[in-house]
Amino acid sequence: MLVKWEGIVIRSVDYGESSKVVTLFTRENGKLGVMARGAKKTKSRLAAVSQLFSHSYYLCKAGPGTGMPDLSQGDMLDSFRNMRQSLTATAYAAYIAELLDRLTQEKEPNPYLFQLLLHTFHYLDEGRDAEILCRIFETKMLIVAGISPQLTACVNCGEQREPYAISVGQGGLLCPVCQPSDPYALAVTPSTWKLLRLFQVFDLERLGDIEVKPATRNQLKHVLRSFMDEYLDLRLKSRAFLEQLERMERMTQSDQD
Repeated sequence: MLVKWEGIVIRSVDYGESSKVVTLFTRENGKLGVMARGAKKTKSRLAAVSQLFSHSYYLCKAGPGTGMPDLSQGDMLDSFRNMRQSLTATAYAAYIAELLDRLTQEKEPNPYLFQLLLHTFHYLDEGRDAEILCRIFETKMLIVAGISPQLTACVNCGEQREPYAISVGQGGLLCPVCQPSDPYALAVTPSTWKLLRLFQVFDLERLGDIEVKPATRNQLKHVLRSFMDEYLDLRLKSRAFLEQLERMERMTQSDQD
């Protein structure tokens, strides 16, 4: 039986001498793996559509059992060429794809996540702020993972009293009265927690220009990564590379200053 899916390649692994096992995140069926036979051959018609990040229509041959479908052909919609030509954008895209891969189950349809990934890649391809796009994506994935911080009032007493700190252990904002209950609560500026709250409900399609100060960027990253490290057992190769790249960029910027 032939089936057609719209998908984005989020993982591609060599299989044997000439083939690849390609993980797609599809609009129709969520995450699933397909066998791209001969895709490693230079002249293969599957070579381009089986590359990481490719957005295509995929025609697959699925059998009656639970075996992996064979990729028969693909119709490329977008290769995100500009994104691939930027080392920084590619590093962020790889991290975003791996994060999505690790936090989703196979064959669980989620058109919202597909659209989120597609918009994120389009913005990266346009040269938009890769770091902020990553922070928005991380915020959305915390919701998917069920560990999103509570950012509307104090998680301990329910009161709305500023200035807030963020408690990773208690799962959200702590007002000044309740902050002694967590000596490890993260001190953040109002801009940081308000941006995080905005990212939780924000529709990425409506993204405009967001100007974020370096100190706020650092706090956003620290809060989001603290939640992931506390509650998720993730060791992402792409994150290690991305952090190495960020360190190199900071050193370059420091030398220029």
